[in-house]
Amino acid sequence: MLLHIVARGKIGRGPEAELVDRYMKRLAWPSRITELPESGGKLPAAADQSVTIILDEKGEQLGSAAFARKLEQWRDGGKREARFLIGGADGFSDPERMSADLLLAFGKATWPHLLARAMLAEQLWRATSLLAHHPYHREG
Repeated sequence: MLLHIVARGKIGRGPEAELVDRYMKRLAWPSRITELPESGGKLPAAADQSVTIILDEKGEQLGSAAFARKLEQWRDGGKREARFLIGGADGFSDPERMSADLLLAFGKATWPHLLARAMLAEQLWRATSLLAHHPYHREG
């Protein structure tokens, strides 16, 4: 299953970009990042059998193991792509939120999109590592 991050805004060069790159390179699953301008621009076409996850402060807060189980369910259920959408400063509209398969939050705080992208990349790496039975992750 392709892990596809679609994010508003350009990450450029800097510590956040290096962190995203570090985790994306570690992924054993196919992955892609698509950057869109802050406003406008068109979402890339979704693959058949895709699932859309919107990062939103009102979304579900999943622990790492629960997030890994979601990816596993989608993969084993025949989903070909998991699209993770990161919005711009104004977030997403209500119709966009309602069209998502999952609203996902990284806690109750509002995060800058650059940090959200880095946290998502790390969680994707962690989830796929858990599914591969990598010994790194430790439950608390």
